[in-house]
Amino acid sequence: MARQKGIIKLKGTIGDITFYKTKDGHLAREKGGIDANRIANDPAFQRTRENGSEFGRAGKAGKVLRTALRGLLLNSADGRMVSRLTQAMVKVIQADVTSVRGLRNIIDGEAELLTGFEFNIRGKLGTSLFAPYTATIDRITGAIKVDLASFIPVNMIAAASGTTHFKIISAGAEIDFEAESFVSSTSETDILPWDAVASDVISQTNMVTPNSVKPLFLALGVEFYQEVNGQMYPMKNGSYNPLSLVQVSGL
Repeated sequence: MARQKGIIKLKGTIGDITFYKTKDGHLAREKGGIDANRIANDPAFQRTRENGSEFGRAGKAGKVLRTALRGLLLNSADGRMVSRLTQAMVKVIQADVTSVRGLRNIIDGEAELLTGFEFNIRGKLGTSLFAPYTATIDRITGAIKVDLASFIPVNMIAAASGTTHFKIISAGAEIDFEAESFVSSTSETDILPWDAVASDVISQTNMVTPNSVKPLFLALGVEFYQEVNGQMYPMKNGSYNPLSLVQVSGL
């Protein structure tokens, strides 16, 4: 892989060189690789096929989770979140000690490994929200909750420059990775002033199916706003809003 220099940037293929654009700039690489038919049938590539199968399964699992949390992710995700989540899902699958290689899956893996996953590396929850909170997942009732005691916003929330207000958001999700389906619900506070006045106690309950036997997830985040002439505007289009999986319950 080489980086393109000069005023004119190329896209496409010339001879054996492919020119393309990525988030890291304009790059170029030599065409090559192994014939797809050989990879699909040659016994020498058995491990490659197994890895590919599990990587594809991880990608689908990540997509289902992202879709379940889409309402929150619209304002709280970075440009590399999809690939980072897929990598995290691969680790969950690799933790499956029951299935044979190539057939390992999320259900038999360790979904709890996703706890702490940050959907926005530009604004992590762990470096934004310092107010203590209690996260609970009750499988019997289907209640996925987060509770925050009263706190001083300017002391307990590290906000983006220019912030005047904020909102606490959360979501509970029940994911059926095999059927690629989900049940989810979300909660949010009113838009609150980011000041030195103690907040009210915040309690959010997100309901999913009672007595579920599927993996359950609790996401918690913050959205930042700036008030201008009485109107609220998302700070930097939400690019610094944190959102994290604060609790995960496998089977």
